[in-house]
Amino acid sequence: MASMRKDGRLRRLLDWLSRRIRAAAGTNGRQRGTGPADPLRHLSGQALAEAVTDPLMIFDRAGRLVHANAAAHAAFDGLRNGMSLPLRFRTPEMQATLDALTSGAEASAAIEYSERLPVERAYRVSATMIGQGSEFGVLVFKDQSEARRIDRMRSDFIANASHELRTPLSSIAGFIETLRGPARDDTASRDRFLAIMQDQTDRMARLIDDLLSLSRLETKPYLRPGTRFDLKATLDAVIASMAPLAQENGVTIECHLGHGQLVLPGDEDEMFQVFQNLIENACKYGRTGGRVVISSAEGTQTPGPTVDVTVRDFGAGIAEQDIPRLTERFYRVEAETSRAQKGTGLGLAIVKHILTRHRAWLSISSEPGKGAAFTVHLPAK
Repeated sequence: MASMRKDGRLRRLLDWLSRRIRAAAGTNGRQRGTGPADPLRHLSGQALAEAVTDPLMIFDRAGRLVHANAAAHAAFDGLRNGMSLPLRFRTPEMQATLDALTSGAEASAAIEYSERLPVERAYRVSATMIGQGSEFGVLVFKDQSEARRIDRMRSDFIANASHELRTPLSSIAGFIETLRGPARDDTASRDRFLAIMQDQTDRMARLIDDLLSLSRLETKPYLRPGTRFDLKATLDAVIASMAPLAQENGVTIECHLGHGQLVLPGDEDEMFQVFQNLIENACKYGRTGGRVVISSAEGTQTPGPTVDVTVRDFGAGIAEQDIPRLTERFYRVEAETSRAQKGTGLGLAIVKHILTRHRAWLSISSEPGKGAAFTVHLPAK
């Protein structure tokens, strides 16, 4: 009997929702003078609840769940009709909100709610009492997790960029103070300090260039470029531009791509930047191995055929725990070594953005003492 009464209340609530929507639609149609007076007469309230893409729950005056749409079941495990929502959602804010609604103290409320398991999620919850005599309430959960994550990333990015710029600025300020004081007439010290100041200004210039590159990439839509480029010609150009750096580090660059053109979808300038970053890193951080090998192969991974280009060095390698974080902005395996090699900590982040725009991706494999391999998977069609 209790189940029948509950089902009856649910039907009345859903019918009430349908009538309200049909009434609104009919009024709007008559005001515009177009369409039938009741275009939604065959649409049920349950269908409306299921059409909501956000998690939606309907509960009764006792705080028991009456209906949850598919999105709610996907977002929250263990939901079942008749369960107590105050027992399911145990945060103080949710408890207070449900208590205020079911007791009649409030007719609506909006709160923040978060869960940490199985994954961390943050929601903006809108709660309202509806129905004849406000016998039912509705909870709608708006997922804010991605927005929160982006806000944290932006905050971390600004903090890291500020730190990276502050270090050379502090160094330059200190040298200027020294040159204006104790080293005013010391020619040897002046020349040494000026050389260091030049290195620091060059570092800031590289950092600003990389920041601008990231900014430009983020403003572009994530759509595949409508142009095509010759992979072999692009790699030949990159290798030629890297020749002085390779010679400086005692590294030989070997390229095994075969002969002839290999034309793929993509932006030539952006792909030049991708391989320039990867080959430059291989020359700098893998120089102890003495050579860098560039090769290609046909990929068979989903969602379609790819051309896989691997840039491999034979240097010190990368620890397994560092590999997942290599494409993070400003992440360095060894900060001092990276700065000594004039790195900004943004190169692989730029690579990742460009490849995402091209519907391509980067995979990394490495073992300490045996070098590292960075493979670019480019869609062949």
